[in-house]
Amino acid sequence: MTNISRNMGPAQWGMLTLLALLWGGSFFLAEIALNDVPPFTLVFCRVFLAALTLHIIVFASGKRMPGNSKIWIAFLGMGLLNNAIPFSLIFWGQTSITGGLASILNATTPLWTVLLAQFLTRDERMTPNKLVGVLIGFGGVALMLGPGLLGALGSNILAQAAILMAALSYGFAGIFGRRFQSIPPIMTATGQLTCSTILMLPVVAYMESPWQLDMPGLSPILAILFLAFFSTAFAYILFFKLLASAGAINLSLATFLVPVSAIVLGGLFLAETLTRNQVTGMLLIGLGLITIDGRLPRWVLAKMRRSTSS
Repeated sequence: MTNISRNMGPAQWGMLTLLALLWGGSFFLAEIALNDVPPFTLVFCRVFLAALTLHIIVFASGKRMPGNSKIWIAFLGMGLLNNAIPFSLIFWGQTSITGGLASILNATTPLWTVLLAQFLTRDERMTPNKLVGVLIGFGGVALMLGPGLLGALGSNILAQAAILMAALSYGFAGIFGRRFQSIPPIMTATGQLTCSTILMLPVVAYMESPWQLDMPGLSPILAILFLAFFSTAFAYILFFKLLASAGAINLSLATFLVPVSAIVLGGLFLAETLTRNQVTGMLLIGLGLITIDGRLPRWVLAKMRRSTSS
């Protein structure tokens, strides 16, 4: 496994923020689509349309997908861990809990990733600043979504457990996806989503018989299209590009920013205002990200050493 730098530069932070914005919108879009479309059908539509879009882009660029069977077996594993399992669990969970509560539970992904990386990797082991940063960031997410929302944690246990299991699956996916560092991100995204479509086809056919459903309204259709094209196809190109250069733990930080992007989108399009808890929570999330990045703690320690030696 190639050892790569884990410090993120401005371009990587920009991609991480954009990825969080795209994923933050997915919770809102899913809530709209789930009004007319069952959860497994929504998952299938999301991955099928995203895979189709990426295949068209790959073909138009003159490239060809890999023909190696071992790579496609790896794509199948990634599709299972990164799409089929978590998408199904999250959309099913959102039929019983709000997108806001789902996003805070999904924000446990970095916690799972830090723990898994400790045992499954050699170059992304847990450090004190990573652990402290993750805990600070998660505290910010909890504060931002508010004590009233946290009070709902006692109800709908199965739905909440489903979101937590989705976050665990994302943690495994971040570690598993490191093997695709030598493959162009668009190829990995296309292979993963193609395999996700294949995996979801028998599930949706058996569970929901989508051919018997009524045609959804315009809003759910538009939500599905945006979910597939932007929050999935384009988002996973960014995902694998970041995974290759920044590592699984840094990539998982996008889930901390997802609730932030959801609030920003609500303010822009729904005239929602920020509360004191939300502003404080955003600041804590920023502090957590800086702590995990490591440069601020190193600067503080260097400053302390210089002051003690003088």
